[in-house]
Amino acid sequence: MEEGPVYKRVLLKLSGEALAGEQEFGIDPKFLQYICDEIKNLLNVGVQTAIVIGGGNIFRGVEGLEMGIDRATGDYMGMLATVINALALQSALERIAQIPTRVLSAIEMRQVAEPYIRRRAIRHLEKGRVVIFAAGTGNPFFSTDTAGALRAVEIGADLFIKATKVDGIYTDDPMKNPKAEFIREISYMDAITKGIRVMDHTAMTMCRENKLPILVLNIKRPGNLLKAVMGERVGSLVR
Repeated sequence: MEEGPVYKRVLLKLSGEALAGEQEFGIDPKFLQYICDEIKNLLNVGVQTAIVIGGGNIFRGVEGLEMGIDRATGDYMGMLATVINALALQSALERIAQIPTRVLSAIEMRQVAEPYIRRRAIRHLEKGRVVIFAAGTGNPFFSTDTAGALRAVEIGADLFIKATKVDGIYTDDPMKNPKAEFIREISYMDAITKGIRVMDHTAMTMCRENKLPILVLNIKRPGNLLKAVMGERVGSLVR
């Protein structure tokens, strides 16, 4: 008999850029198909799955500054971009993988998403639904990494999975520096004090204070998510 997953409830942080796939902008249907299959693998082994999604494939709040848009307004625009991505992923999960999915938005927009309520989110997870958290924290000046850490702690997730384009954490950007060294495991404090960019400090501090492990992995390697929840060595672990 196969052993069950090591992590029973996880939060996956997906960037908007990941949804763009090989495109520079928008949503790549091929990536939606791919990520639906990967998420279905988690549900098949009984893992309760929540997702926080970014909006960088559509609009980044900091980009608004270059256009003369004030930071708070730009951040709200970025939050709306995450809602577009969340709805696209919800539609794909239900259409392609037949997975019941709920979008919960931190900004109220009842015609397209449920308002975020912590107990409701947990109940959806307990019923086997994928929960997608949209609109970040609902506040400007906070990244979707911070939103991911906040939601993960609120729902009692066992693991925060940050999906990236590289195999984990390195001493430098491996795409720019071929001599960058891979880091298999690191403590929260070492990551913060050594300036290793896993995620922003607010998100990292929240995970540290709540003893929530962070796993950074390459989302483009098929099977990585399943290996992670089953306890196999994949990516880089922060704890």
